[in-house]
Amino acid sequence: MFLHYSPIWLRMFFPGFIWRMPTREKKLYLTFDDGPIPDITEGVLDTLAAYQAKATFFCIGDNVRKHPRIFTQVLDAGHAIGNHTFNHMNGWKTEDELYLDNVLACDEMLDVETQLFRPPYGRIRKSQSAQLLPTRKIIMWDVLSGDFSQKITPDVCLAKTIRYARPGSIILFHDSIKAAANMQYALPRMLEHFAAKGYAFEALPMTGAEPFHH
Repeated sequence: MFLHYSPIWLRMFFPGFIWRMPTREKKLYLTFDDGPIPDITEGVLDTLAAYQAKATFFCIGDNVRKHPRIFTQVLDAGHAIGNHTFNHMNGWKTEDELYLDNVLACDEMLDVETQLFRPPYGRIRKSQSAQLLPTRKIIMWDVLSGDFSQKITPDVCLAKTIRYARPGSIILFHDSIKAAANMQYALPRMLEHFAAKGYAFEALPMTGAEPFHH
């Protein structure tokens, strides 16, 4: 089981991590983990373009290695890029040195200037994050679409995402094979719902000292 939102106690347990953006304006921050993947990531790009939406893609280094053309498409469309490790590593199950080396390997493959990092599964040891935080922004989320779960329907994925999103929300989707059915249903309908309410969809700033909510 999982929560579709990040409760305050969870956010307080991880000081220094970023869960949402500090704005009362009608802005949402869509994020996509695990790509780039042929067809799926390209479909996401088409859907985002239809709503003049920008997003942030937390890429797996090995997928960038395998699909460089699609990665270039993401960049050319003006979206932000974040590091999601080279091999989708679970920090809880990985020794610190190996984990941090894997993050650096992803940096080399991305070859873009970005401070954005999201730990796969949201799982990272404090000893790992302590070494990353001085130079990176560890981006979590306050709305989890749940698109990766085979236990929820596309309708539930959509409904929960709409229910918990609010100004400044960082919303987590996946451009992965496992999440495709739920994501491809929920994403355009969510965009349509919030666009009709006057929301804009923005990418996270990749560098700089912009304020964030922790």
